[in-house]
Amino acid sequence: MQNTNEEAKNALEDVETPAVALWMSHEEEEEEEEEEESSDGDDEETVSSQDEDEIKMYTKDDHHVEMFHTLASFRDLSQFTDLTLSTKDGRRLHLHSVVMAAISSLVEDYLNNNVHHEGTQKRSIFLELDMDHHSLEAIVEFAYTGLISCLENVEQVKAAAQTIGAHRVLEVLKKMEESSTNGDSISSSQQLAVSLRSTRELWMDGVGCDITLEAVGLSLPVHRVILAASSDFFRGMFSSGMRESTQSHIRLPFLSASDLEVLIASSYSGTLPLSWSRVFEISSTSLQLQYQPALSLSLDFLQQELNPHSCLDVASFAKAYQVEKLLEVSDKFVLRQFQKVACTSKFKDLPAKQLLRYLNSRSLCVPSELVVFKAVVAWIQARPKARLKLAKELMKTIYFPLMTFEEFKEVRCVNMWSKHNLVDLYETVWEDFCSNEVDPQCQCRIYLPEQSLVLTGGDQISEDLGRRHISREVWFGNSLMNQTGIRKAMEWRQLGEMPEPSRFCHEVAVFQGKLYVFGGKKYYGIGDTLQCVYRYDPLQNSWQRMADMTQKRNSFSAVVIGGSIYAIGGHCDPEYIESVECFSPSTNSWSMACPLDLSLSGHVAKVLQDQIFISGGLNSDYPCLASLFVYHPERGCTYLASMSQPRAHHCMETLDDRLYVAGGITLDSNDGAIDQLTCEVYTPASDMWTAFSSLPVPHVGAGSAILEGKLYLLGGYSQEDYSDTKMIHRYDPALLRWENMGKMPGPNNDLRVSLLHLPPHVRK
Repeated sequence: MQNTNEEAKNALEDVETPAVALWMSHEEEEEEEEEEESSDGDDEETVSSQDEDEIKMYTKDDHHVEMFHTLASFRDLSQFTDLTLSTKDGRRLHLHSVVMAAISSLVEDYLNNNVHHEGTQKRSIFLELDMDHHSLEAIVEFAYTGLISCLENVEQVKAAAQTIGAHRVLEVLKKMEESSTNGDSISSSQQLAVSLRSTRELWMDGVGCDITLEAVGLSLPVHRVILAASSDFFRGMFSSGMRESTQSHIRLPFLSASDLEVLIASSYSGTLPLSWSRVFEISSTSLQLQYQPALSLSLDFLQQELNPHSCLDVASFAKAYQVEKLLEVSDKFVLRQFQKVACTSKFKDLPAKQLLRYLNSRSLCVPSELVVFKAVVAWIQARPKARLKLAKELMKTIYFPLMTFEEFKEVRCVNMWSKHNLVDLYETVWEDFCSNEVDPQCQCRIYLPEQSLVLTGGDQISEDLGRRHISREVWFGNSLMNQTGIRKAMEWRQLGEMPEPSRFCHEVAVFQGKLYVFGGKKYYGIGDTLQCVYRYDPLQNSWQRMADMTQKRNSFSAVVIGGSIYAIGGHCDPEYIESVECFSPSTNSWSMACPLDLSLSGHVAKVLQDQIFISGGLNSDYPCLASLFVYHPERGCTYLASMSQPRAHHCMETLDDRLYVAGGITLDSNDGAIDQLTCEVYTPASDMWTAFSSLPVPHVGAGSAILEGKLYLLGGYSQEDYSDTKMIHRYDPALLRWENMGKMPGPNNDLRVSLLHLPPHVRK
């Protein structure tokens, strides 16, 4: 037994050696023998056929712009042109008939009346027009870009557009003339979207199609230039001098009719219907043909629709076709959702090398070591003859000293130990569990989240409880640590300091990967409210002073929506604020938006479903509010169902299309402020609040964030005895409970939390 384990270990350590291939093939042969003996269906969670066949429409929003950009580059190089327009001054323009037919009724009529006959070679159309080349070039520019930039001879362009039947050009010229008085803008993107829809109609009607693709059971006419713009495969075929470059029919015997239809349709629409039952076939075909519209959308589907049942198939597909980004995304999903993935039947089919790679990863996220143990046992028992020799190596990936006695009882009860002569291995596991001399690397399981919680500013009380200290410190949570049993903690590191002054009761927002810090207070007096703004670039590790807010604010809220950041309400001694101002990061400037219905401080604003929701708060008339409303920068406030109790200086975050509210203060029967421990969640679809697990300790003025589907509350204080809450709590919607995540690294009151992608060298 010892020799077998050692051989397996050596083979796995060097995955490039021929011995590994032999060993793996031997494993596969043994697995085939055991297929009838395995019992995969006992605890399997399978995806229903209905879910597999559920079709989702994926659309690439800028497809029309990219398509016409490619067509314009073809035109500049005189590639795939099949239409020549000649003007009265002797100039000739070589163009693409389908592009011009999308805007010109004259060209469309010509294509309708001059059907391309089968058996002929490349088609060439020549039209002589009674207009000068400047006017025609303006119309051609519109056809390829959606713009008209030459307006020196507008009347001549109008006449040319009338002649060629370019009615949209006439409409655009009219709007451009009107825009000088009413300020209307003409969108080139919208015009190209209309042009692409026109090319789709031409294709569906068979107008101007100059090549026919023949797949299994289907012949499909299409425009040669659209194929070339969509696929590197077809572009090379048509431009390399191959015999297919002059043929009117191309046979594609390796393609099914359904695949061909959806691929071609994606070129004309930028849209692709996808389901799990079809996506791998379509993705494979798109990769073979380098068919970019369909390939881009199918890869989007594979990334965005990942679930525990599909992620391993996606990882295998990505590895087979060397799609590195997709492999990275799918592997990260497996590691983050390992407990759910390990319960699927596909997990039991994992190759040994891949399983060990997951188990040894620092990104493996599990609530306890028992989860890892159960996954390993299930994998071994699925193919015991082939896999028992790996048991020793696999058990090394489990941190048994981190288990509780209750958890280890489940380890001991597994019948694998006696049935398969693993008594010696069990003794080793037992000694590992009982050992007092734990390897430092095994004192906790360390997990690196993809994003980091970043803490800015805040204040805290001194050790002797004699004074408070306001901070400039910036901290980040580098990793999560599972310790013995249910004990968890976060590893904190200091990222640096904010520019002067120190601040608390400020606000933060993340836009395009950069952290913005707004306002706050620099001390506890009346004139200490700030209006300055700074931006932190994590890649450069640098701070930049931005334009000041128009008004000093503390205890306000900031949200990012529509490419802008809104600073909402707040307080500036002695006044509460109802104004809202909007910051444009692109222009580094502020403008005023519609004010709130009432002045408000200590409230929270969050964006959900492209709307700004604002809950709770207080002002000089109301010591605590239970309100919830949607704020629109132009239309103002629309009130929704109120919370069950008033709340201020609380936390609110968006998770799974709902609003989770926790912490803060509320009012007692005498309207006195007390700690709010109850928590509730709002569902927009039903306009209803529902209670969820109460907090174990007060969190007034805490920071909050959603990290990987869980709600974090960080620090704060107690309103009733003014003691600091130095704890971090995490709510897991799956477990329906709060977990203790350790202590704050420094300041813990009236600080702010954000999520940032930090450079790898910072997190080593």
